Amino acid sequence: MTRLAARVTGFPHGLAARVAALPPRQQERVQDAVLAVALAGVNVVSVLPYRGQLHPLWLALVLLAGQALPLAWRRRWPVPVLIIIAAARVAYDQIGFGFAPLPLAPAIAVYTVVDRCGPVWRWLTLAGVATGIAISLSAPGHHEPYDAIYQAMIFATAWAAGVLSRAKRANLAAAEARAERAEAELDRHATREAAAERARIARELHDVVAHHVSLMAVQAEAATSLLPDKPTQARRSVEIIGDTARLALTELRRLLGVLRGPSERLETAPSVSLGEIGGVLDQVRGAGLPVELEVVGTPGPLAPGVDLTAYRIVQEALTNTIRHARASRAHVTLCYEPGYITVSVSDSGPRRDGLNGHAAPGPLLAGSGLGLAGIAERVASCGGNLTVGPTPAGGFAVTARLPAR
Repeated sequence: MTRLAARVTGFPHGLAARVAALPPRQQERVQDAVLAVALAGVNVVSVLPYRGQLHPLWLALVLLAGQALPLAWRRRWPVPVLIIIAAARVAYDQIGFGFAPLPLAPAIAVYTVVDRCGPVWRWLTLAGVATGIAISLSAPGHHEPYDAIYQAMIFATAWAAGVLSRAKRANLAAAEARAERAEAELDRHATREAAAERARIARELHDVVAHHVSLMAVQAEAATSLLPDKPTQARRSVEIIGDTARLALTELRRLLGVLRGPSERLETAPSVSLGEIGGVLDQVRGAGLPVELEVVGTPGPLAPGVDLTAYRIVQEALTNTIRHARASRAHVTLCYEPGYITVSVSDSGPRRDGLNGHAAPGPLLAGSGLGLAGIAERVASCGGNLTVGPTPAGGFAVTARLPAR
């Protein structure tokens, strides 16, 4: 007995668990079927005490069941279900069965049409409900005013519930659409940010590698030309190559640290700035190109991105001078003015041969062609202006005007 009682007690819970495990569509069908059967049972039971006055009884019971059982398909075919239920209700009243249950099933059918169908069907349903109530009230035994009042209240409540459910579902759909659009916009923003970060790192890598490797190549050529006649000068060139290589490795480690995963321990260093431009000029001078630095105005604070951009412009422009021009000297100008800084790097042009006036021969370092493009990208990212081109003296100049903030 105890085991049987436990089974009986656990039966509803087990059935509910099975229903909950079904897909949403099947859950809705099961729920509608249970509702239809329950309302049909309520309709039948509610008139059984008056079965002696219902003739024929079987027809009354059929019409009562017909007012509820079609609800099992109310979500799939809401309009046909409403028509069948309304026809059964009107037929029940017109036949003259005096004891009618509350019109709960017709009200649920009206609610479903209002909730699921378009405006045309909704207004047709409203007209049909008014017509059905009028026909039912014209039947014998339904002439009391309260019949019209409670039926109007029931169907008005069903109509309002359908409108609210429809509005709630529309708001939910709109919220989901907004969430999807916001998520898509976040994805696009993240993609743009990632692309910008990749471009920034690529520019940094290019600037670091191009500058230091160019210096090492120049010094390697110098060491080769100095050996074996001038070992002291050649040794100095080799030392410069070693120092430059170590600087390049330090910069590369700093940049590659950005690419590591968040779980890894990062070893970062502060970003370079114009305050350290002297080191670049010393490297260039060590490579054999005299460089002069001129500062105009009073140096002021710069935004970190602008400071780094100005530093990289000087570095890359001098690197291009070493790689592509046989210039005798270079000139760097930093002009500070309210709200702006102007960075200018110019060279004197190729050295001239005293006999024929042509450029002195000599191997030029092969370049990647990305130097000026990288400078242009950096200047554009800061909202500045860039001017490049030859000078009247036959040299080449790179001038960038950047906002300080």
